[in-house]
Amino acid sequence: MDEILLTTRDGIAWLELNRPARGNALSAPLVEALLESMAACVADAGLHTVVFVGAGRHFCTGFDLEDLDHASDGDLLQRFVRIEVLLDAIWRAPLRTVAIAQGRAIGAGADLWVACDHRVLAPDATLRFPGAGFGLVLGTRRLAARVGTERALDWITRSATLDAAQAIGAGLCSALSGPLPDCGAAHTTGSDPLADWRAACVRNPLTVDRLTYASLKAAARATEGFGASPQSDADLAALVRSASRPGLKRRLTAYRDRNTKR
Repeated sequence: MDEILLTTRDGIAWLELNRPARGNALSAPLVEALLESMAACVADAGLHTVVFVGAGRHFCTGFDLEDLDHASDGDLLQRFVRIEVLLDAIWRAPLRTVAIAQGRAIGAGADLWVACDHRVLAPDATLRFPGAGFGLVLGTRRLAARVGTERALDWITRSATLDAAQAIGAGLCSALSGPLPDCGAAHTTGSDPLADWRAACVRNPLTVDRLTYASLKAAARATEGFGASPQSDADLAALVRSASRPGLKRRLTAYRDRNTKR
């Protein structure tokens, strides 16, 4: 089964995370498929918007721990680096990016949602940022850019679970959708929230060219530069420093075991 389903229509690319049995957790192949799909979307001059959705009950339950017992610290570090590269590519994309989340968006899955320009939640959705619990610094600056430094640090250090109302109140969520269907086929046909969002994107295409849009995003963030930026390098350096501390696998295993007992 393809881990990504990519469909394009009316200038919009729909990227569907397609591992519902694993809560769309970010395996190494899924991350690589997302990177390849993002590159293909950027290369397609006919696209103006990329929409991320998740198949099944949850948008994305974060870093996939399924093969943790067979991984080394080096393997895990490499996987987290590739996730940061993906998040940065979404954050700086010269396309409008939208994420529509249902169920759980946890850890790197929540970071993916945060990285998008427009962030939509179904009423049942929750967000959580547990990475600091196993010593990882991932997505912190981007979350702080959305909600402020103090609030971001509070959520991260408490591994707080946020519901849709809290996300709206903090200005993190752009809008609420109706309840999302359990399968991704709805983004092509039918009367449902995903079809409604597709119609909205069709009605409201970008009216500026890609270079201008990317530059506008950079200017709005004040400290960002267009293209490769010092902030991107700093994000990657912070991740690598935290993930390269000895015992990454041990910390992740302890996190997995704690959450398995819940």
